[in-house]
Amino acid sequence: MFRQLRLFGLLLVVSLVGSTSVFWIHEHPVNPRIHGFGDVLWWWFVSSTTVGYGDIAPVTTYGRLAGVLTIIIGIYCYTNFIAITADSLHGLTNQKRLGTARVKASDHILICEYTAFADELIQALPCYPELARREVVVVTDLVQVQPYPQHHFVRGVPISPTALRQAAIETAAIIFVFANVRFVDPDLKTLHTVSRVRQLAPRAKIFLELNNPQHELARHLDGNTVILASRDLLASVMRDHTVDVSAYFARS
Repeated sequence: MFRQLRLFGLLLVVSLVGSTSVFWIHEHPVNPRIHGFGDVLWWWFVSSTTVGYGDIAPVTTYGRLAGVLTIIIGIYCYTNFIAITADSLHGLTNQKRLGTARVKASDHILICEYTAFADELIQALPCYPELARREVVVVTDLVQVQPYPQHHFVRGVPISPTALRQAAIETAAIIFVFANVRFVDPDLKTLHTVSRVRQLAPRAKIFLELNNPQHELARHLDGNTVILASRDLLASVMRDHTVDVSAYFARS
């Protein structure tokens, strides 16, 4: 954005210096409405913004060419500047909804990936005293906007340290990592995410979903990590229409 703004500023400076110089040289001797260089600057300003009051108009060919270039450059620069400014303001006022704001929370629940099971868990949170009182942060790139207005949202890949830090992972108390079936081996991806999560939140309690709870790499998980079997999660949803994690909390 700043590179574009610098380009627009440079074009306007070139237009200001070039057009006013040409206009002054060719119009001042013959144009009765130009009494000083201040009149030329006024002409450039109203022409570049396409307001065109008409109080000063070119009478020579070179003056008209300078006017054409001034108008073209002005339209290009000002319209793009307005568009960029509006887009930036939209982003600033919608940071939370778009997942670009930095989360300020502590002892919260961090949910990595917004999958069907993640959604079921979010809806079931009020049923668990261990979870209901905590703030919730969802980190995912699977949705474009905040899925639940009452919860925090960070748009990004959960394995990204930048996205995780934006979600205040260092102060998270409980972390859920759900499997992303877009990958050929979702368990491998989930375990990779957990390794990154553990580096950034060594004291947090981690619950991770695995299609295969006996995955060969699962033996490297520490004692503060609990495996959620995909089959058990699906069974609880089909049976109770919710994700049941009470058993996991009872044994953790």
